[in-house]
Amino acid sequence: MTLYQPFLDHAIDYMESRLDLMPYPIPEGFDSKTATVGKGKNEATVVTTSHAFQTPKLRQIRAAHVQGGKALQVLNFVIFPQLNYDLPFFGADLVTLPGGHLIALDMQPLFRDNPAYQAKYTEPILPMFHTHQEHLTWGGDFPEEAQQFFSPAFLWTRPQETSVVETQVFAAFQDYLQAYLDFVEQAEPIIDSQELKDIEAAQLRYLRYRAEKDPARGMFKRFYGEEWTEEYIHGFLFDLERKLSSVH
Repeated sequence: MTLYQPFLDHAIDYMESRLDLMPYPIPEGFDSKTATVGKGKNEATVVTTSHAFQTPKLRQIRAAHVQGGKALQVLNFVIFPQLNYDLPFFGADLVTLPGGHLIALDMQPLFRDNPAYQAKYTEPILPMFHTHQEHLTWGGDFPEEAQQFFSPAFLWTRPQETSVVETQVFAAFQDYLQAYLDFVEQAEPIIDSQELKDIEAAQLRYLRYRAEKDPARGMFKRFYGEEWTEEYIHGFLFDLERKLSSVH
């Protein structure tokens, strides 16, 4: 069993219990990819698997799960709403490297500086955030340019102990996902044409930033080469721009 498999299993089981999940197409060659790294007794196999779903309100629910033994465990799990809903993104970046764990959990707002939006999507989850923050202390600086994409309920922590990941981080992940699906349940479609334009622009701004600055790019390039990596990032992980250009 790998460290983040229980997170992925829980997410899929829980979403199946609450949502009308349908498969989301994973482009050929991306559902599973294997690389051998290191030499001699340090040789290890790294397996990256992709999982993807959609629902009437959620355009793409997707996970990239990287399993590289003791040296490397990563789960990147993101939910992108349909473009006619003002829902935030759900984002979980769970990374374990030889030096420790890097955990980022958030519902990333479309409109961070809009007080009405904050009142709708951030304020209700702040008590939950504070509860978890007592056990999962702030992880320190992260890039200033990234700050615009995170909410005041951004849980960013670097626990030393794996047991903390298996218990407290897992509990936070479950709570954030539950709260997010509560928002999804209540969400009503947006019909105002200006609001719809603003939503599309905000989603694209976020996706372009994430695709350009993807922290996994170097890792994937090392394992699987540049061509596969760029296609994985733009053709699957952050595919909205491609999808829109094929429609317009």
